[in-house]
Amino acid sequence: MTEPTPYTPFRPSYEQHRWPMPATVPEGLSLELSRARLLPGSEQAHDEWMQMLTDRYDECLDTLPAERACFEATFRHTEADGSVWMYHLQLVGLEGGGLDVSNPVDAEHEARARQVKERGWEELKPVFMLAPQHIMDAMTHWGRTGSKD
Repeated sequence: MTEPTPYTPFRPSYEQHRWPMPATVPEGLSLELSRARLLPGSEQAHDEWMQMLTDRYDECLDTLPAERACFEATFRHTEADGSVWMYHLQLVGLEGGGLDVSNPVDAEHEARARQVKERGWEELKPVFMLAPQHIMDAMTHWGRTGSKD
């Protein structure tokens, strides 16, 4: 007798959802962990997408002030059912904008997302954040102003 393969459902939201922030996240910032399932067979395209962002790292850095993004990180995971997921972690200021598709790197970023992942994101609920105070202070200032000064 064989065990059935588990199934990992995807319940995406198509509008930006922000959970209430835990007390450990400074006021004016949003800690977000989102996940989306990759389209079947798109792992190579996902690698190419992440390589494009790596190759254009300086251009990506230039987008952070307008987005008020303190940091972003992307991960990939294969579930027991064989589905492949990408996870995106970020800390952003509430006054920041999202991708600006008039910017070439953001336009390509968005186009590759449409080719690689299912539409929408599931938003995981943040419950705790920890950072040394001097780093927290710098991230809070950046998230509120988009400036280091």
